Amino acid sequence: MQEAFAQTNTLVTESFHVSGNCEMCKGRIEQSALSIKSITYAEWNIKTGGLLITFDSALISKAIIQQKIAEAGHDNDSFKASDETYKSLPVCCHYHRSGKGGIKNVLHRLSGVIVEETVKGKLQPVAGATIKSLHSGESFITDSTGVFQFQATLPAPVIISFTGFTPDTITLTNTDFLTVTLKNASSVNLKAVTITSKKAPAYLSLKNVYNTLNLGAAELSKAACCNLSESFETSPSVDVSYSDAITGIKQIQLLGLSGIYTQLLTENVPELKGLQGSHGLTFIPGTWIESIQVTKGVGSVVNGYESIAGQINIEEKKPDNAERLLVNSYVNSMGRAEQNINLAHRLNNKWSTALLAHADAVAWKHDGNHDGFVDIPGGRQFNVISRWKYADNNGWIGQFAIKALNDKRYAGQRGSHHNADTSITDHYTVDISSEQYTVTGKLGYVFPQHKYKSVGVIFSGNIYNNESVYGINTYSGKQKNIYANFIYQSIIGTTMHKYRTGLSFSNENYREIYIADHSEHTGDTDVPGHTHVTPGSTGEKAVFTRNEIVPGVFFEYTYTAPFNLSVIAGIRADHHNYFGWITTPRLNLKYDFSEKTNLRVSAGSGYRLANIFTENAAAFVSSRQYRIINTSHNYGYGLDPEKAWTVGINFLHAFKLHQRAGTVSVDAYRTSFINQTVVDFDAHPQELNFYNLDGKSYSNNIQVELNYELLKKLDVRLAYKWLDVKTAYWGELLQKPLLSKHRAFINLEYKISDKWKFDYTTQWYGRKRIPYTASNSEGLRLSDYSPAFIQITAQVTRKFESKWELYAGGENLTGYRQNNPILDAANPFGKYFDGSLVWGPITGRMIYVGGRFIL
Repeated sequence: MQEAFAQTNTLVTESFHVSGNCEMCKGRIEQSALSIKSITYAEWNIKTGGLLITFDSALISKAIIQQKIAEAGHDNDSFKASDETYKSLPVCCHYHRSGKGGIKNVLHRLSGVIVEETVKGKLQPVAGATIKSLHSGESFITDSTGVFQFQATLPAPVIISFTGFTPDTITLTNTDFLTVTLKNASSVNLKAVTITSKKAPAYLSLKNVYNTLNLGAAELSKAACCNLSESFETSPSVDVSYSDAITGIKQIQLLGLSGIYTQLLTENVPELKGLQGSHGLTFIPGTWIESIQVTKGVGSVVNGYESIAGQINIEEKKPDNAERLLVNSYVNSMGRAEQNINLAHRLNNKWSTALLAHADAVAWKHDGNHDGFVDIPGGRQFNVISRWKYADNNGWIGQFAIKALNDKRYAGQRGSHHNADTSITDHYTVDISSEQYTVTGKLGYVFPQHKYKSVGVIFSGNIYNNESVYGINTYSGKQKNIYANFIYQSIIGTTMHKYRTGLSFSNENYREIYIADHSEHTGDTDVPGHTHVTPGSTGEKAVFTRNEIVPGVFFEYTYTAPFNLSVIAGIRADHHNYFGWITTPRLNLKYDFSEKTNLRVSAGSGYRLANIFTENAAAFVSSRQYRIINTSHNYGYGLDPEKAWTVGINFLHAFKLHQRAGTVSVDAYRTSFINQTVVDFDAHPQELNFYNLDGKSYSNNIQVELNYELLKKLDVRLAYKWLDVKTAYWGELLQKPLLSKHRAFINLEYKISDKWKFDYTTQWYGRKRIPYTASNSEGLRLSDYSPAFIQITAQVTRKFESKWELYAGGENLTGYRQNNPILDAANPFGKYFDGSLVWGPITGRMIYVGGRFIL
């Protein structure tokens, strides 16, 4: 390894001017340079005429390279092409010649670094910032270390911009190395250029080819955000609702589809999957989250084939830039209390570590609607992460984390007992116990002399156990996962053509046991991998096992044209040990009409296996019988994998009106299922049927969103969303139940200096279709549709100079709630009992207070 590093010591990177005129010139110049064996990299800029090369200075000199390029017909700083060679070039390549090399003005090599000041006053490099030369119109991007370099004549006016900050113009007057500091608050840095700007808490990037919404720390602090499921309350793109009237579990929806069709990633590792579907969103505390990226559409092929509606990536706080100490305390009027402690420490210039700990508990039983059932489950959670990070100056980066979680939730009727005895009593009891242990790691290497080239491996191992009792239903689920992803990234010729390729491996082992006691049949049937036995008979134990082994390979190509167009095209092939080869193609395009206006187009397929029990755990709190119908094989539940195509467009425009910034975006997406595991609540009020799709199933989504600084320090976010989601239920195409077809949204944020911040959100939900209940006894039949309703949340935050923050707020401030969210609550063991038909808020007004100490 030392010998390999020694060989790169004589590699140098230089730039000089080469005269040319067109794309043919570009190809000729780069080809003539790369034909010299000692040159490892060459890229010619058609706008500035600058040629950037990397070569071994021990084997060849810059002068010889310039001479070779002149021999190909192109003047440069030191040599002029012969007239005969110049004239032999195609007419389109006849550049203007003026003196030696045709250089009219002296070009200077300008370089610098862009850094951002964090809320703790630390400086960290900004990758992906843009420096636009007003002389040439050419834009340059900072690398992973925040460094930029380009050629221009002096003085050189440039526009510096970065997503989330307001662009600013400065003039470079000399060749000194420049430091540009992006700041969120007014301060002075006398030895550097300082751009003081306001960073948007949530934004769509004009630079990103994907339609990705970025939620930063400022956005997440607009509400209490106790955990991931509550982190989208101020975002119109992701819908959040309670899954049922008893367990308090919240679910998300993207593009009108359940959150199970959105791939959940933790720092690009698919941790939350499988049996964790219904509870996993509560397993990531809000104080652990650094940022969230919500990508609409199929996204990248690098992370797997399971993304259908989109991808949500959670970036957790890193040891090298997290707060040295964060203490967060929270309590609300429903009896919930939380305590969070984050510790971070840099051991030396290479190693850093962090410990993130969380605990919560619900102290008392609250029954606001007096139906005999508690509105919010009791219980407690303990959650901890130990993180380690390594980074050196030779290109090596490594991360490692160990996570452990223990979660217990108790719900049901007031007066119910929660202990080891899970036998049915006079009271309806819900006990949910979850344990999870996870190990994740990343190891990467960036080639020092070729920043565009890197190699890395991501791995994770996970054990998850769930033991639950829902009145008459008992469920046990065990899951073991192993995942690895090897990624290599480089270029093809020039940085206009980049690619990522690699290998992945996934092994997921599941064992589920379901016992129900609501009919007269008895038995004990173990059916590993077989689903002919229908769960739902008294005493019957249905066991479902599967062991998925999926190796895969992927390739993703990125094309960035000099003018306006960017393309990411990817394909992956995976071999599933049950279902054979799975091919997943995906395409994402971005066209820039201008620097402030662009259009994105995406299309691709996604593929997944349903987990019918945990993904529909809401039906556990009912007397419905689970029925798996028309099984087609002996794997898992006997149902076919789900496959769908998603296509969509996004229009994004950034503007300034009255010197205040704003953006407007329009989304239109359609997901069409080739096959789907249909979850049918409508066939019979006392049944929940599962079967393969026979007919159409689709989701159409249109969203319009406006963000604007209406007044100084007053930001407004307005949005409207239309959803058309339908599925064929036994041949009849029906609207998806419990989903609003229309939704409107408004969020206001107002700041008074840096000490006071006020946040206000109103959401209007249109009516929702309620599943069929007409065959129930009179008095237990529900309307076909729910009424429309409004939810209001608000929060005020006060910051103090002593690193303290206090916040107070409320949710559902109107106190609106669904009347009788539990059907036949007086007879929890009767056949009509059903707590799964939730269309609105189930708790009344909730007030909370909290405090943060940040060091």
